[in-house]
Amino acid sequence: MLRLSCFVLVASVVAVAQQATPLFEPMQPDVLGAGSNFTNAFADYDTDGDLDMFVGFDGKPNRLYRNDKGVFTDVAAEVGIADARPTRAAAWGDFDADGDPDLLLGFTPLKDASVLKLYRNTAGKFTDATPVGLVAPTGAVRQPAWVDFDADGDLDLFIAFRDRGNALYRNDAGTLTDIAPSIGLADTRRTVGAVWFDYDEDGDLDVAVANMDGDANGLFRHDAGTFTDVAMAAGVAWGGRAPKSPANGTVRVCAADVDSDGRFDLFAANYGPLGFFSNRGNGAFQDRSSAWEIAIDSRYDACAFADFDHDGRLDLYVNGTVTGGASWQDSLFRNTGSAFADVTPPSIRKLQADHGVTWADVDGDGDLDLALTGSRSDGTHVVMRNMLPAADAARGLHVRVVDGKGNSTRAGAEVRVFAAGGTRLIGARLVDSGSGYDAQNDMPVHVGVPPGVSRVDVQVIVPAGGKRTPIWQRGVTPGKTITVRTN
Repeated sequence: MLRLSCFVLVASVVAVAQQATPLFEPMQPDVLGAGSNFTNAFADYDTDGDLDMFVGFDGKPNRLYRNDKGVFTDVAAEVGIADARPTRAAAWGDFDADGDPDLLLGFTPLKDASVLKLYRNTAGKFTDATPVGLVAPTGAVRQPAWVDFDADGDLDLFIAFRDRGNALYRNDAGTLTDIAPSIGLADTRRTVGAVWFDYDEDGDLDVAVANMDGDANGLFRHDAGTFTDVAMAAGVAWGGRAPKSPANGTVRVCAADVDSDGRFDLFAANYGPLGFFSNRGNGAFQDRSSAWEIAIDSRYDACAFADFDHDGRLDLYVNGTVTGGASWQDSLFRNTGSAFADVTPPSIRKLQADHGVTWADVDGDGDLDLALTGSRSDGTHVVMRNMLPAADAARGLHVRVVDGKGNSTRAGAEVRVFAAGGTRLIGARLVDSGSGYDAQNDMPVHVGVPPGVSRVDVQVIVPAGGKRTPIWQRGVTPGKTITVRTN
């Protein structure tokens, strides 16, 4: 009887948490107020233990906000990255494997200047280190992603282009060479988003790409160094939108374990209805958009998943685009376990639609805060603090996955958290290679541990070389950040 009573009590606590109205409050509105910005990306650039934020502006100097225990200060000019060129993309990654994150930027075209720029981070100062092979005079730069696709121990660079073939720059001791045409990845469709993950669980990283203007999406299966588009066969080519409609397209594709079965599903933020495709295993996906009440027809630029309320399920933020002078609505959806429920609070609803959207534990209290960028001149690059009660926030667990030398983050790695000593799955998370809008973050993945679970076992899998070898840390107490080194 006592065991049953405890179960009922825990279930009641979880139910109350699920029904609570989300509360978000703006941080430093006097500092985080300027509009006309497209992309934002987080990394601990100064390795002091908290997450700093880069914001790319549309023709005004870019900003890098140093985070000092939850207080932001713009230091972009001081550290050397206050470019005033219109910036459309940003990606953090330890390109030179020296233990701190470097920064890749994508600009709009400018005569006699590359649209790509790589900044090397040396003790918190940045210098232009763009290799000759990375210089690109033209191109509509969209999703960049640092990823070790060939499992040779260094970070390669994928770039989605909206107006020409996509690129994959293999990293050989700092020399970058575009090999996309020779391995099947130079997709000439109008690509704007991409995410790398091992969708078929065969031990190597595949890539899903989001295409616009009526082009079908791609799902490129990786087999021994070459890639084949299997999106049609897998059932994800159109992402839930109208096929071949030039008015429809997918801007951002996300990989996340939405239905808590341990496999990574695909979600599409579309011009057109949103799409949710459950990974059924054996390389196949099932369209569950209508069943999960999320097939909402609008104009969306990004999807961003996070367990904002620490009930163990991944919730969803989608941002409406700004196009033709019109702003489409942003929304926050709670994952009920079988559907998405709109719980957008007034503090978010009143904001202009935006482009960049990223979840990050900015204030270090254990839960995830929400960072947005607004492309309109009257928009804002706001950070909304998650006001989850302190006891609930403290159940957040952060897991940083790095290589064997403790340097570069392993994009595409999988993190699963179980109740200690058992097989109950608390959550599965992906080290994301395409976070937010045209951005890649370098930060720990986050799992909200539900009430009643005092210790967890953490499993990390890095798909590489045809292998999926699990690495474990057992008996971990929630409320901390752990680092897992991989081979």
